[in-house]
Amino acid sequence: MEMISTFLNGLSLGGVYAMIALGYTMVYGIAKMLNFAHGDIIMVGGYTILVFMNAAGNPILATALAVVFCVALGAAVERLAYKPLRGASPLAVLITAIGVSYLLQSLAQILFGSAAKMVSLPNLGAFPFAGIRVQGYTLLTLALSVAVMAALTAFIKFTKVGKAMLAVSEDRGAAQLMGINVNAIITLTFVIGSALAAIAGLCILMKAPSISSTFGSMPGIKAFTAAVIGGIGSIPGAMLGGILLGVVESFCNKVSAIAPYTDAIEFGILIVILLIRPTGFLGKKRREKV
Repeated sequence: MEMISTFLNGLSLGGVYAMIALGYTMVYGIAKMLNFAHGDIIMVGGYTILVFMNAAGNPILATALAVVFCVALGAAVERLAYKPLRGASPLAVLITAIGVSYLLQSLAQILFGSAAKMVSLPNLGAFPFAGIRVQGYTLLTLALSVAVMAALTAFIKFTKVGKAMLAVSEDRGAAQLMGINVNAIITLTFVIGSALAAIAGLCILMKAPSISSTFGSMPGIKAFTAAVIGGIGSIPGAMLGGILLGVVESFCNKVSAIAPYTDAIEFGILIVILLIRPTGFLGKKRREKV
């Protein structure tokens, strides 16, 4: 029974990593850039939830406003920081992304201070499931993760805009020649990723209701690791990598002898997988045109 509980916790955590990893992998797949400020969008969403929980005490309203605020922030960051660098070198874009990350963290410290703050979210209790009692936030996180990933998959496969996103990810030049507004598609990708980051921030806060300016740093790094393991640029790969990393972390934390080395084990798995399969599990080799 303990193993079932640990596995469910791992699936829940993996779902959070997968939601964050989707933001990384979609931006890379379409815009061909690594948005290292993505983890800080999670932090902004968390602080937005904190502010509106203190003001109104309604978690649903606070989450909805966090999603709206993160969507607006993601679109603004793409427009002001990344769009002017569309034809720049990858190094310039990477440095800009790191600069945006530190800017958001510094603004959070100015507005909220450097000390961690507690977020008053409702206690969901525990529920019987498969012969054990599972925490309510675990089940809610699982439900949110499945719903988000199913909705995103359906959006990509069955809508005109989703197919346009796939076209841009395959060949931006050809997509532009076919009349697709590439800039609008890239902005939409940032918007979707930012919305997922806000929902992931809620899921993290339900488990550990404390937030600081570095709130999204480690989840962001681990989600990026998950995206690389699954195959950066592959949406199913991001989901697979997130679930795998979450389950590994959950089981490692249950073994007291290796729990302190959980992060090292996770990043070690990344190194091993990249040595065996550099493109990740579901990544595809891309031939560069000359």
